[in-house]
Amino acid sequence: MKEALCVKDLCKTFITNKRQNNVLKNVNFTIAEGEMVAVMGPSGSGKSTLLYSVSGMDRPTAGKVLLGGKQITDLSEKELAQVRLTSMGFIFQQMYMLKNLSVMDNILLPAYQAGDKSRTRQEINEYCLGLMRKLGISDIAQHDITEVSGGQLQRACICRSLINQPQILFADEPTGALNRSTSEDVMKELNKLNQEGTTIMLVTHDMKVAAKCSRVLYIVDGNIKGELDLGDRDSQEKFRERKLNNWLTEMGW
Repeated sequence: MKEALCVKDLCKTFITNKRQNNVLKNVNFTIAEGEMVAVMGPSGSGKSTLLYSVSGMDRPTAGKVLLGGKQITDLSEKELAQVRLTSMGFIFQQMYMLKNLSVMDNILLPAYQAGDKSRTRQEINEYCLGLMRKLGISDIAQHDITEVSGGQLQRACICRSLINQPQILFADEPTGALNRSTSEDVMKELNKLNQEGTTIMLVTHDMKVAAKCSRVLYIVDGNIKGELDLGDRDSQEKFRERKLNNWLTEMGW
């Protein structure tokens, strides 16, 4: 299977008060096209730092990141910003959106910024509405972001992450600010997208969220200590959660 993401000997070091803090230590892993991979680990293990370093939001200290076979680690800031805009989608725990724009305009903004001349504005707008219909929020297209629920807003963030048809989605605790019911609804949408071929890497502390992924990486003190292949997601949810729980216990969760 073709690799969507390849991470080689990735290191990230912070200097605080002249003291060196090695947050990531020679991390290696790959994600195949169409996979949905969760990263878990205790607080302070380096989960979010890993996601930010892999996705180009932060510069690693050493190592390589290849996106679709192309190394992105040595790109200039401008080149990296363009890769993030056009080839990656991002979903965060906090649903950042511009208050002076409608829900639909927030979703459209990255597409207009990308300047993709292969699509007209009308085509982009139609694609946006199609995404909103798919995620069940087309009826709130012209609403202000203060007029919608947290679940609707996170679905809008998913639409925004997909507007430029990225190679991979990165999600940092995408359900962390949602209640259990809304969290399950959002994960259903992410699962649907993944089954349609979207590659997803997500960071989570929630076992129920991780159990919906195809594979789980476990990170401790900046090192990947193990991985679990959860296999076919047609298997019963309770069985997957039990399998993951047993493995996490073995890993010292």
